[in-house]
Amino acid sequence: MTETTHQQPPAAPYGDGTRSPEYRLAQKSLSGLREDLFHDAFAYRPLPPRRTDGPFVRRLPARLRSAAEHLPHAVVGAVALLALMAGTLSSGLPGGDVPALLIGLLCALPVLTTLVRPVGAFWLSLAVTPVAALIKSGQGDWPWMPGAFVCHLAVLVVVALRTRPRTAAWMWVLTTVYAFLSDVFLGGSYYYTNSGPMMVTSAFALLVVSLWHVRHTAQQEVTAQQTVTAHERSRRTLLEERTTIARELHDVVAHHMSVVAIQAEAAPYRVENPPPELERAFATIRENAVAALTELRRVLGVVRAEDYEAPDAPQPTLADLGVLLANVRGAGLEVEKVTTGAVRELPPGVELSAYRIVQEALSNSLRHAPGASARVEIGYVLGGLGVRVVNGPAPEPSLVKPSPGAGHGITGMRERVTMLNGEMTAGPTDDGGYEVAVFLPVPAVHDRNDENRGNGAAA
Repeated sequence: MTETTHQQPPAAPYGDGTRSPEYRLAQKSLSGLREDLFHDAFAYRPLPPRRTDGPFVRRLPARLRSAAEHLPHAVVGAVALLALMAGTLSSGLPGGDVPALLIGLLCALPVLTTLVRPVGAFWLSLAVTPVAALIKSGQGDWPWMPGAFVCHLAVLVVVALRTRPRTAAWMWVLTTVYAFLSDVFLGGSYYYTNSGPMMVTSAFALLVVSLWHVRHTAQQEVTAQQTVTAHERSRRTLLEERTTIARELHDVVAHHMSVVAIQAEAAPYRVENPPPELERAFATIRENAVAALTELRRVLGVVRAEDYEAPDAPQPTLADLGVLLANVRGAGLEVEKVTTGAVRELPPGVELSAYRIVQEALSNSLRHAPGASARVEIGYVLGGLGVRVVNGPAPEPSLVKPSPGAGHGITGMRERVTMLNGEMTAGPTDDGGYEVAVFLPVPAVHDRNDENRGNGAAA
């Protein structure tokens, strides 16, 4: 009996290219420190003007709104002046002397530098702190003189506002390291250190700024998501309206193609002893009509929903506007109809689109201006059909409140007008109402006949 022992291969040491998770975490942290505070630290990054499209600023007069653009620069300048006064007045006699004025200027310089070189201002503030203490020659607080305290705290806040939370964390860590080293090795004869107040105060200030950053970033993401959602909703609305229009046109065209096929099949029987050429022509017309109807149902039928049922009644035309206006009047909208020009029969698509536009415009009037009056104008002109629906403002006070819509109405109108190569304008009127004006081009009868003859000759 033999015993076989399987030995596990020795674990690869970390030196052969693989690193421990702790090492990789430390390396990543140090690379973040190098990127945030060392790489191109003194790069020129001027503070941009403040946006003036906020809810409060945009209500200001034009002159104040223009001045509000530079409000952050003015605040930084005021803080620099405060650091100058704190450094000067706390470093000498009342009225100051040359060393005190020098300390004040050194304290104000890093604050002003945040306007153009934010990361460099942090390093400058750290460098100014021991210089100010040395000029004070062992008197006062350690390691931050009053002016240097105000200066460094202001620089931390401004730089954190202009960068990101990770940079704020690294600045606080380096400030803590500097405070520890200065207390241990450079404290000298100082009996009091303000490192603790600096750490606590700066930690609280940087925490507030970091929370603001997180909230601001979240708001931007929500705004971006809302924009994408609104765009997708608009696209979905557009597709729904196109689907509705395609369904209606399918019913209209299918009806007329069916009539053509039936008439082409029955026409030879209306003539006694028709010539063979005529019978073949009608047979060809019927075959083409049936083929076109089959293709139409196959192509346009895919836009129907599974639960969609074709209407039993024919699609409405402008002749049915009377019934529509009676229904609207019964709903409480005072509406009058004015027709100009010679009334004539128009292509089915134009009739249907004009009817739907009037229907949707009156529905919007009922929804958004309850209690108002409306006017429908139908103009038959030589080159097409003009439709204008205008309603007045809702009366005040009104027992019925306006109700928001789904936003499909105007989109559907524009789709119908675009399909017919027409023109449309929609917008509020001067008196507070709303107006929809549409022109649908319709070629003259002889132009259509010429076009049909030309298509027949080409065929």
